[in-house]
Amino acid sequence: MPSCPMVRFVSTSTVKPTPLPRSICHLSLWDLSMLSAQYIQKGLLFANLPPSLSVNQIVEHLKASLSTALLHFYPLAGRLATQEHRDADGNVTSLSVSVDCNGEGAEFIHAAADNVTVADVLSPSADVPSFVQQFFAMDLAVNHDGHVKPLVVVQVTELVDGVFVGCSMNHVLVDGTSYWHFFQSWAEISRTKFTSELTLSRPPVLDRWFIEGYGSPPIKLPFQNPSQFIYRYTPPLLRERMFHLSQETLAKLKAKASQEIQDIENITISSFQAMSSLMWRSITRARRLPPEQSTTCRLAIENRPRLRPPLSPNYFGASNYAISATVTAAELLAHGLGWSARLINKAVAEHTDEEIRNKVKKWMENPMVYKLTMFDSCGVMFGSSPRFDMYGCEFGWGKAVAARSGIAHKFDGKVSLYPGWEGGGSMDLEVCLSPENMRRLEEDEEFITAVSPPPVELEVLLRK
Repeated sequence: MPSCPMVRFVSTSTVKPTPLPRSICHLSLWDLSMLSAQYIQKGLLFANLPPSLSVNQIVEHLKASLSTALLHFYPLAGRLATQEHRDADGNVTSLSVSVDCNGEGAEFIHAAADNVTVADVLSPSADVPSFVQQFFAMDLAVNHDGHVKPLVVVQVTELVDGVFVGCSMNHVLVDGTSYWHFFQSWAEISRTKFTSELTLSRPPVLDRWFIEGYGSPPIKLPFQNPSQFIYRYTPPLLRERMFHLSQETLAKLKAKASQEIQDIENITISSFQAMSSLMWRSITRARRLPPEQSTTCRLAIENRPRLRPPLSPNYFGASNYAISATVTAAELLAHGLGWSARLINKAVAEHTDEEIRNKVKKWMENPMVYKLTMFDSCGVMFGSSPRFDMYGCEFGWGKAVAARSGIAHKFDGKVSLYPGWEGGGSMDLEVCLSPENMRRLEEDEEFITAVSPPPVELEVLLRK
């Protein structure tokens, strides 16, 4: 593997959709809460490209299909816009932020990493190489920057024997569900005959959800200027590794957790909850926290299916919350896998329509903007989801061999979840920890007997 590979930029261009009449897209509370967060940075690694296709042909094809995708997801081609609200004396009392759907377009970057191979990126038994972060644009940008910067930036990086398609998308306009909805639609357009008349298999629902009883949009934020809610986060020194949980391993974890609490009625532990319990316990042990120290397990959870009536699964925007369970380190480690899985199960079960609406009402009465500093160094935060159909994003040259992410939203204790390449309910875990905590996690017996490096990626490549 090259010691310090450099990514060079071949070209940068703006991709615009066919123009539509200019309009304003008002943002929901879930969108506005993310103004100080960072862009979502996710991407897919492709190998064994058809020899009949040159990288330049791929790039031009992706640009054309991106233009069509932006037509269907038109707000992504716009920019954020702020309106100031003033009192009778002319003093700013509040701000409202919306999307100016002006068709200004997305940025498309063609880059090259001349000495990097697909195998270098995969590195299944070592840390994710730091150069992977160079496959993404908008490093450390906050979503509020979308006033002057594109809401979508695509970077296609050609490697010695493959390409990496990275996409940085403004988190105000999308959560993980919407992010991959757009990515899948773009891929669908790319592998078909894309025209402005193309009907997507999952057209996005662009209208935002607003709770009744709090007036019509736009929502007013109780700030006089953005400096009052914008915080620019820089991650500390971290190690980042990919770990794999096979379908069989997850089934064993679920069975173990369920057996430990079999005397409790009406509780069904899922594989996801058993996995979360394993990671929470293992990372807490690795940190060697004082017994009385509180530790929190947080999970990003969907609101769409839990509202009554439910939102469409194609609702395009941010619509999630972080739910949590908190105990002391001593309590967590004194009990087994099932005990902490039960706490996570309870937090999930309590995230009902009533609970969501109560949270929404509380926010509407006192609007606030999330900051990454809200996540403490004693907890674990699970983001992304193995339910996202990442490997279904086929652009016309086969299935990706891996999914990776950029530097955004990474801190000690962040765990991002991906579907396993082989499917069947397997998972890949992207774990970020301080170097010392990662070293201890790699030595943790309960953890290391359950996980393995992603097993199939290099084997698949070698068989080609």
